[in-house]
Amino acid sequence: MADWQPPGKDCGACGAKSCAEFSGLMERGEKTPDECPFYSIPGGNAFLPETGFSGTDVCGKAYDFVIGPLPGEPSARKIVLPFRPDLVERWNIAKGDIVLGRPMGQGCPVQHVLRVIEANQVTGVLTCHTVGPRTARDGGAKDVQAYHVVGFEGIATVIKRPPEFGFRQSFLPSFCMMQLAHTGVVNMVLEKSSGLHVRVEDIRIL
Repeated sequence: MADWQPPGKDCGACGAKSCAEFSGLMERGEKTPDECPFYSIPGGNAFLPETGFSGTDVCGKAYDFVIGPLPGEPSARKIVLPFRPDLVERWNIAKGDIVLGRPMGQGCPVQHVLRVIEANQVTGVLTCHTVGPRTARDGGAKDVQAYHVVGFEGIATVIKRPPEFGFRQSFLPSFCMMQLAHTGVVNMVLEKSSGLHVRVEDIRIL
């Protein structure tokens, strides 16, 4: 499909360092669209022009909004609680550390690589950015193996319905490699110059 462009996830699964690099390789004939894992997703080529998102997930379910990064950040903030929260204190997990784990509490089959922004030594709660798998290949990552996703925080792009305080709504984390809609309770909505700053908690994949 000549006008197709990768979705900007920068997941690295195609072998390129970024979606922009992949686009350049396609232009030179060194890559083809079907090498992108998002190319074959149903509806994946029918992005909404103003957002770059299709409005439905990989299972065909509609979502209300997309949560993307805060200004200057690489991804939406992801708040997680390891199944073994004591490891945060025991391993002295701190800001800047790379943590590996699977969101087993939500039933996600994909291992995630997270860069810690803040670590609470008392509760074990970690606030992180999701980063690409290449980040963990240099060694030194701390593998907590499994965790619960407590919440997400970032800028909301409205697709179907804007986030409303106190309501459980369907949303898509902009970096989700599965392109699977999540649900959560909206517990913060702030109108800022950068957009709608939201936090969503009690995350479930239904």
